[in-house]
Amino acid sequence: MNKADKSVIYWLLTGCFLLFLMVTIGGITRLTNSGLSMTDWHLVTDTFPPLTDEKWNTAFEEYKKFPEYQKINIHNDFQLSDYKFIYFWEWFHRFIGRIIGLVFIVPFAYFLIKNKLSRATIKKCFVLLFMGGFQGFLGWFMVRSGLIDNPDVSHFRLSLHLTFAFTTFAYTLWVALDLIYPHRNPVQIELRKIARYALAFLLLQIIYGGFVAGLNAGLIHNHWPLMSDGQFIHDSVFIEQPSLLLNLTEGKSGVQFVHRTLAYVVVFFIGWLFFKSKKSMLLQDQKKGINGLMFLVLVQFALGVFTLLLAVPLWLGLAHQINAFFLLATMTYTLHRLSK
Repeated sequence: MNKADKSVIYWLLTGCFLLFLMVTIGGITRLTNSGLSMTDWHLVTDTFPPLTDEKWNTAFEEYKKFPEYQKINIHNDFQLSDYKFIYFWEWFHRFIGRIIGLVFIVPFAYFLIKNKLSRATIKKCFVLLFMGGFQGFLGWFMVRSGLIDNPDVSHFRLSLHLTFAFTTFAYTLWVALDLIYPHRNPVQIELRKIARYALAFLLLQIIYGGFVAGLNAGLIHNHWPLMSDGQFIHDSVFIEQPSLLLNLTEGKSGVQFVHRTLAYVVVFFIGWLFFKSKKSMLLQDQKKGINGLMFLVLVQFALGVFTLLLAVPLWLGLAHQINAFFLLATMTYTLHRLSK
């Protein structure tokens, strides 16, 4: 890498780490059902949680006006101490989002003033600025869906919020890699093509992972390799919704079936990339990327199976999401090294 770009690279990689932290905290927020605890959003006044008993009681009384409390938690002997627990995770999730905004905007302005960014990097950073702002909007858009009638957020909006966070991370990493590896290598055209297919199916799998999470579809058919009743495609896949498309996008059984089937597809393409690479003369970083992909996809597959069999315990569901992040990071790195 060029010495002049080092500070910019560290800045971008810090953003990658914070995005990883954001997604991890978001996973905890979802798995602890904390996402609807903050019923309003203020850019400044929500920076810190309530600091007095009076403010805590006011926030709790406001929470009681919304569907999650009125339809679910009112029946669970839900107390202020319980509310403080779920409030913390949603507040922390939003707090990290604010930190990301500051970490991006302040250094970006500094680098612009000091002329430390090339014209190409400036354009990419403006794309990142838009992606970060849009991600914040998607978070509000998702939470909004659970504060009207239904005490659950829309699984479409949850998946969009999750997938866009993954995509923002991947693009940030790509921009950093462009600076880390300024000199171009010969493109591995055939391997790059397979890697692109693998990335496409991995992103589709992440989308369906969001669907599974939003519908709590991991709490049914807790069997593997077959679904319930020894069926590869359970009868319920076709009867929950009035059409096949709706069954595969809104039915719990259908969404789980697609997610568990896509896992085989992702493993296939990464396995194909791995074995095909053995016949090619590759650079060391290309080999490391592909080997890392093969290892992580097998770990991810195993985590998915055990998460399903054990009906999504919090720690395992979180591990499954974190490893998906590592898998996407390695996929991004590998595709970059095969492309440039």
